[in-house]
Amino acid sequence: MNYGFLRVASVVPRVKVADCGFNAEQICNLTESAAKKGAKVIVFPEMSVTAYTCGDLFRQSTLLNAAEQALSRIKDFSKGIDAILFIGMPIKGINGCYNCAVAISQGEVLGVVPKTYLPNYNEFYEKRWFASSVDAVEGFIEIDGKKVPFGNDLLFKCGDVVLAAELCEDVWTPVPPSCASALAGANVIVNLSASNEVTGKHAYLCDLIKQQSARCIAAYIYSSAGNGESSTDLVFAGNAMIVENGIMLGHGNRFSIEPSMVMADVDVESINNDRRGSTSFTDSMRNNKAELDYRTIDFHFSNLDLHLPLLRKLNQFPFVPTDDSALDSRCEEIIDMQTWGLMRRLDAIGCKHVVIGVSGGLDSTLALLVAAKAFDRLNLPREGITGITMPGFGTTGRTYNNALILMQALGISIKEISIKSAVMGHFSDIGHDASIQDVTYENSQARERTQILMDYSNKVGGIVVGTGDLSELALGWATYNGDHMSMYGVNAGVPKTLVQYLVKWFADRYFVGNDSIVPALLDIVDTPISPELVPASETGEIKQKTEDLVGPYELHDFFLYHMLRHGFTPRKIYMLASETFGSKYDGVTIKKWLSVFVHRFFTQQFKRSCLPDGPKIGSVSLSPRGDWRMPSDAAYSAWIRECESL
Repeated sequence: MNYGFLRVASVVPRVKVADCGFNAEQICNLTESAAKKGAKVIVFPEMSVTAYTCGDLFRQSTLLNAAEQALSRIKDFSKGIDAILFIGMPIKGINGCYNCAVAISQGEVLGVVPKTYLPNYNEFYEKRWFASSVDAVEGFIEIDGKKVPFGNDLLFKCGDVVLAAELCEDVWTPVPPSCASALAGANVIVNLSASNEVTGKHAYLCDLIKQQSARCIAAYIYSSAGNGESSTDLVFAGNAMIVENGIMLGHGNRFSIEPSMVMADVDVESINNDRRGSTSFTDSMRNNKAELDYRTIDFHFSNLDLHLPLLRKLNQFPFVPTDDSALDSRCEEIIDMQTWGLMRRLDAIGCKHVVIGVSGGLDSTLALLVAAKAFDRLNLPREGITGITMPGFGTTGRTYNNALILMQALGISIKEISIKSAVMGHFSDIGHDASIQDVTYENSQARERTQILMDYSNKVGGIVVGTGDLSELALGWATYNGDHMSMYGVNAGVPKTLVQYLVKWFADRYFVGNDSIVPALLDIVDTPISPELVPASETGEIKQKTEDLVGPYELHDFFLYHMLRHGFTPRKIYMLASETFGSKYDGVTIKKWLSVFVHRFFTQQFKRSCLPDGPKIGSVSLSPRGDWRMPSDAAYSAWIRECESL
């Protein structure tokens, strides 16, 4: 099913009040347009066949008969359309007239869903004309001589796609019908609406739809009446929205003279994966089992594998908000979480000293800044923070000087301990040739630094604050029992692509105007990522660049997010990465680094199985005590085979 994606459309046509022929023509034309663009689910507003503002004309047989004729026309037109469409219209029942959503697919009316909650307050008078779904005594209704399922207990199923419908006011109630529909299996909810505009209502409506989508772990397609509705007393702006699990994927322009159409590809696979992972969702199904007696109507699409360009905005940096204001607030929140975690640990153990290895790189800088903020909030003197710079064989002047500037500007205690002689002595002890710059050469330096930090923390009665980040943990890019180890890892939940933004936040916000520290912070942000474990170039530049060795962190963070957050396969992740990074990396490059990611993620689990404590920051965490519990010797052949087949 197109990698689990389903193309949907929310359509707001221009209507003429009580002119069912004109309205049917609009619905047919817009349906054809949406279907040509690949839409498989097409949603129109409440009463789109008649218009919502007909008033007492809803009591006239002439209007109701015209609506039935329009339905026949739309039904016949849909024979050549490979989609399911939902239109709004009045339907005559045995004991009343109902405000309904009619589901039509390929020349057949699949079912009719009547509105449950009829607003009868302020500007609304629906009980004057319509009966509620709870008043219906029949489970079927006759349309064009054929019995059609009728009720608010209908699900429309095609493979993994399960649709349910509700109408306008239904979603404004304390317990919307879509809650039960979702628990019964619906993963795509459609809402046919005719909500008028009043000041401030639109923002509330957007929040309401996003919250309901998130609560139901579902896609939510909302279409509301617009141009052409009577303005005798009300104004209808034409809201079209597509939301997936609380995230707005598409939003139409209000007050549009021309018909409005919003399309997006909703990820049904992601929704289903999230539901399987939510025990609370499953518990809600069990606790409401008596109310989930739904009828399922099967239908089919002729072709779901469309190979169309993805209609979905994909973020190259899924851990980083794209909006500047959202990014600013997110950075502040994350730093507060890191700070609070360290504060709580220090308070719990009665500790007033911390030790941090300060390299002049991004991760150690962030850890140091968080420690300084924590000490400030605890009213502890910053001298209780000992920053130790430990020059080795690969330390460059750039990182060394930035480390010193940073520590001096923060007013912490500073120690400089070169590791060169100690490591050379260790090489002699184990019989290693120092000219061989292999893994022994590199890891010996990392473990020597960790020993210094641990021993010095004992000396001052403090704890070692770890600097390793989430991306390094995912790749196992840390020396076991070296920089892999600490007494509290403040960066454990922060991916590499986010670290630079957090450091920059300190420069732009926390230390704004401080000329002694801001230039150093900005230069640290621009410094190539490196463990600096091999000697620099002849010109003193960093020669060992992490991303040259292990791959671009922007790709690895993308892989990490979609594998852990959504449980996607390598094939789907490759497709998403190609869509997102296609202008920067070719398919061969993406495949190469995806294979590296899978290999390292599985083989390096043993390092994550014994991680120090550290705060969870976002939706992806690798703590063995929390979100990610995985055997260190799990086979990964299925993942690698799929990578190789790309």
